[in-house]
Amino acid sequence: MYITPDFKEKFQVYPLSIHELSDRIVCMAKGKSEDVIFVFGPDSDFCGTEKSYEGTEYKECPLTRENAEALKKLFPFTRPVPVLKTHKTLGLGDRLGRATAGHIKLMKDYPYIRPVFAQQSMRELNLTGRRYEDVIADVVFAVFRENYTLGYGADGDHLKTEEDIRYALDCGCTMITLDCSDHINNDAASYDDATVNQKYQADAELESRYIGKTFTLKNGMSFTFPENEFRRIVLIYKEAIDFAVQIYNDIFRGNQNADLEISIDETLTPTTPLQHFFVANELKNAGALPVTMAPRFCGEFQKGIDYIGDIHQFEKEFEVHANIAKEFGYKISVHSGSDKFATFSIVGKYTDGIYHVKTAGTNWLEAMRVVAQEDPALYREVHKFALSVLPEARKYYHISADEKTIPDVDTLSDRELPDLMSRDNSRQVIHITYGLILQAKNPDGTSRFRDRLYQVWHDYEETYHKNLYNHIRRHITELGN
Repeated sequence: MYITPDFKEKFQVYPLSIHELSDRIVCMAKGKSEDVIFVFGPDSDFCGTEKSYEGTEYKECPLTRENAEALKKLFPFTRPVPVLKTHKTLGLGDRLGRATAGHIKLMKDYPYIRPVFAQQSMRELNLTGRRYEDVIADVVFAVFRENYTLGYGADGDHLKTEEDIRYALDCGCTMITLDCSDHINNDAASYDDATVNQKYQADAELESRYIGKTFTLKNGMSFTFPENEFRRIVLIYKEAIDFAVQIYNDIFRGNQNADLEISIDETLTPTTPLQHFFVANELKNAGALPVTMAPRFCGEFQKGIDYIGDIHQFEKEFEVHANIAKEFGYKISVHSGSDKFATFSIVGKYTDGIYHVKTAGTNWLEAMRVVAQEDPALYREVHKFALSVLPEARKYYHISADEKTIPDVDTLSDRELPDLMSRDNSRQVIHITYGLILQAKNPDGTSRFRDRLYQVWHDYEETYHKNLYNHIRRHITELGN
């Protein structure tokens, strides 16, 4: 059994997708608006339509969740696996289900980095109208199509409830980022000493472990807890620690199928090194250390643009954060890592190249760059809509963009439009309005932009993948490989 050269050419079969089993051949091809799966031979695992071409019988199958499950059953390499325990891991969140094949082309050049191709938060799912089943299915198809066999992870990102965590794990996620922000008392960071003492509830056991005590790391760094600062830290983080320990005990203790990351970065104030040490030490005492942890670093990690802040202060504090992580045996995780080029050499240096860095929105921006390049009229429509709904989008994301500085797209030539995706203000506006753009409807209920956008990304897929390759490769290169 084999696929004839004529069939491959006529139906635009992806060469790397041709997988031969003892009794069948399964491959993928480029359809008019979406890829399709072809099955030659026994086909009970796949849902599709029986067809024939010049005597060749085959089944044409759409890219559905059911057919993703069939691929995972036949080809185990398409299933996500836990990857965080490897030294270098990179989150490559794809909000569209169209970026992973491009990411794979890059990751094949960096086989020592383990990618997390499926990475979405509940916020992203809600804004894009997807579910974890869709996110993982889209990655399965891309992994199969590009024959990526090195293993990849799937991240249920920034989840806040046990219900959401169990749902993500049931869907196949192999990593959970536990967002503790709802249990962090941000107000306590700015309390005066009198308020700290008033609100603090005595805990003799905890006090005996920390007040006036000095803790020294293997590298000689030391941490001492003055009484009032200790009380402030307890007010800020104790409830979050208790929550993390509960989730660890209920879901992750002894769980070999999924890694846990703890996020304390979604806060209004930075995590000081002393606070980081306290959180880590308490998790260790409870036997609940994660595989990775994400502190809130000094400065600003806003969406889609470079680091804002004192880079020398960041380096000074990041060195301490990295050493705390090494002491306790987990990796530092850098969230909102897209385009934070000023920080990457620092991250690579002080973690000794052992890190997890998350990107997401930058992949959407590269997709919109393709629209600006290949369908300027559509881009102009989307851009104007994004500006009109920006106040709504700001409810979900903090950005410093000043939309008044963005040129009127009607004054720009078609050739000038792609450059908007290289300017901070326009990048951020397009970055945070993705959900409203994708879910916008016409008066008759049809999609206003989504279908047309997806057609552009399908038609100009190679352009999109080339953009992704160059842009994400810069992230890897500046991290120090």
